[in-house]
Amino acid sequence: MTTPPGGEPPFLSLHTAVVLLCALLAGAVTGGLTFLGGTGAALSVLGGLTAAGVSVPVLRGLIR
Repeated sequence: MTTPPGGEPPFLSLHTAVVLLCALLAGAVTGGLTFLGGTGAALSVLGGLTAAGVSVPVLRGLIR
């Protein structure tokens, strides 16, 4: 990995940023659809957080 001109390495690698962004998107979609399906807000947030957490290792393996 190359360092930027400032000499400091980036806080997150590109791979990590893409995986976390996709996991955030998956969690938001899951939580939104759960809420629109008639479930309460608390359970929808819980479902979204669960989907985001479960998708991180899967996306890490798929995105290389």
